[in-house]
Amino acid sequence: MSWGFLRDLLSGVNKYSTGIGRIWIAVVFIFRLLVYIAAAENIWKYEHDEFECNIKQPGCENVCFDHFFPVSHIRLWALQLIMVSTPSLLVVFHVAYRENREKHHNQKLYKSPAELDGGLLCTYLISLILKTGFEIVFLVLFYKLYNGFKVPRLVKCDIRPCPNTVDCYISKPTEKMIFLYFLVATSCLCIVLNLSEFSYLIFKYSIKCYLKRYIKKRQ
Repeated sequence: MSWGFLRDLLSGVNKYSTGIGRIWIAVVFIFRLLVYIAAAENIWKYEHDEFECNIKQPGCENVCFDHFFPVSHIRLWALQLIMVSTPSLLVVFHVAYRENREKHHNQKLYKSPAELDGGLLCTYLISLILKTGFEIVFLVLFYKLYNGFKVPRLVKCDIRPCPNTVDCYISKPTEKMIFLYFLVATSCLCIVLNLSEFSYLIFKYSIKCYLKRYIKKRQ
């Protein structure tokens, strides 16, 4: 598939983001999307063909592979990238709504359609919550589906139609485990960035409200 749409989406959101948000976009684009396209995708490309069991019983190898890898790591990673980037569309749509509203009324309704205040700030905060939620859900999903964040060299399978317990070997386990750790590390970094940006915006908005009340009180 083409990842151009995701690149365009991240580029479009960049101009509406805070400094921390721009760092998040850089991490997603450089350390996740480009790593996925340039290296990770090729490592898991032939994972089924390179999965070998020490028996030639028809169907045994397929059943064992499906049991230990119910969803491919790389496809789940691709789905994660899409899901954590999609909430940013909310901000883009909200800014577009503001711009169209000003055109429809033919007058200036906002200081700037892209300024983070009022409804747009709420939309931005919701997008941060959704992105953080998706990150956590996918980390838990990775952990539950594969019994941790390790890729074993050898797995033992006794599922029918295998006649007995057979040994199955996973190709390039060390390389896959390194990229899996990298995935987890970048995902955790994105969670920290999202929470930091959320806290920063709440703090900034609280200070702004306090100053307004203080000025009114003084007047």
